[in-house]
Amino acid sequence: MKIVIFGSTGTIGKAILTEALRRGHEVTAVVRNISKLEGQAGQEGLHLLTGDILMPESIARAVEGKDLVISAYGPQFGQEDELPEAARSLVEGVKRGGVRRLIVVGGAGGLEVEPGVLLMDTPEFPEEIRPLARAHNEAYQVYSASDLLWTVMSPAAIIEPGKRTGHFRIGTNRLVTDERDQSRISIEDYAVALLDEAEDPQFPGTRFTVAY
Repeated sequence: MKIVIFGSTGTIGKAILTEALRRGHEVTAVVRNISKLEGQAGQEGLHLLTGDILMPESIARAVEGKDLVISAYGPQFGQEDELPEAARSLVEGVKRGGVRRLIVVGGAGGLEVEPGVLLMDTPEFPEEIRPLARAHNEAYQVYSASDLLWTVMSPAAIIEPGKRTGHFRIGTNRLVTDERDQSRISIEDYAVALLDEAEDPQFPGTRFTVAY
């Protein structure tokens, strides 16, 4: 496929970029500062493009003629309000560019831990990342209201660098936990699951999550 990735300079975005190239897709990485990806320039199948996720016209130019758009965009600490703004810009720009499919890296905070109780509303949820969780939830509402073939992929409660195993469990709106009531996924396996969804869509128009 011809894939456009926004947010490819972040930790999760880099893993998604690596996984997409590993599978032989043609990838356009849209970044504000190309120098952040200079080390990956020249890789087969990779194109670097300057653009701004907060500008719909920039998005439209970047995605025209492509099959799929992936956003791993994450705002800087203290600028969480940019997340729903980016969601609105993405929806408009992707539509303007004539692309239907959009996969977005979401947050775990909006997942239920029990019926009617969201992870971000539990006492154990870290207060310092609650604004980001709320912003992810607001962005999710933006995608839900669009007529794109969108998918929001929420990680486990803990996502961190690790191994690429290709083994994990899949859930929808409920946080996936193991026998010790822990919810974890490696960034590498999160990228595997996202590209699996890209190649074989199972969750158009909804959200899903992965964990061990």
